[in-house]
Amino acid sequence: MASELIKHISDASFEADVLQSTLPVLVDYWAAWCGPCQMVGPMLDDLAGVYAGRLQIAKMNVDDNQRTPATYGIRGIPTLMFFKGGLLTATKVGALTKSQLQAFIDQQLV
Repeated sequence: MASELIKHISDASFEADVLQSTLPVLVDYWAAWCGPCQMVGPMLDDLAGVYAGRLQIAKMNVDDNQRTPATYGIRGIPTLMFFKGGLLTATKVGALTKSQLQAFIDQQLV
């Protein structure tokens, strides 16, 4: 069950939803067939509530949207990219534990 706090974005909405966002944005590049992506998803749902008002969590399906992942050189999924003020500030590739994911977010929100 996906959180209503998570924004599903596309190549067409990426600039408005991520680059022009007033909040920092954590983008999860994923695919339905990706096992590790399925593990990260529920953790992001939980954390969306924890960081509500301070961070926008967004998901981009790489099968349906290929331009943006190519632009940012996505080679493996899940890939998490943190954007602040329209700039990419950090990247993590691969599945993380919830505590690792939370630590990654907290480091970026400083």
